[in-house]
Amino acid sequence: MLKDKTSERKVRDDRLRKRIRERVQGTPERPRLHVFKSNAYVYTQVIDDRKGTVLLTASTLEKEFRAKAKGTKNKDACALLGEIMGQRLKAAKIDKVVFDRGTHPYHGRIKTLADAIRKEGIQF
Repeated sequence: MLKDKTSERKVRDDRLRKRIRERVQGTPERPRLHVFKSNAYVYTQVIDDRKGTVLLTASTLEKEFRAKAKGTKNKDACALLGEIMGQRLKAAKIDKVVFDRGTHPYHGRIKTLADAIRKEGIQF
């Protein structure tokens, strides 16, 4: 029997993460765009799973982001992070990605981030 809510959540998230990763695979043509949300920051990575390499990253922790934004964990911050990531994807000539939201539901900050990336012309 599980002892507390933290242990329950960890077990649930591990099971959900495994199920998502079975379906979502990044290829050289369509790399995987993974989003991680901590209590203070939001991180994004573009990953080619076949080679096991990270192609691009962007986070609310970077100096470039902090010069433009006021906060680091609200919807406005995620919209700005999405713009930055979209511009980096365009510069790397990547126009299609597979979106991996991780264990987070697709609403709020995750949805705002995805919409901002789509506005930059990236398809997923």
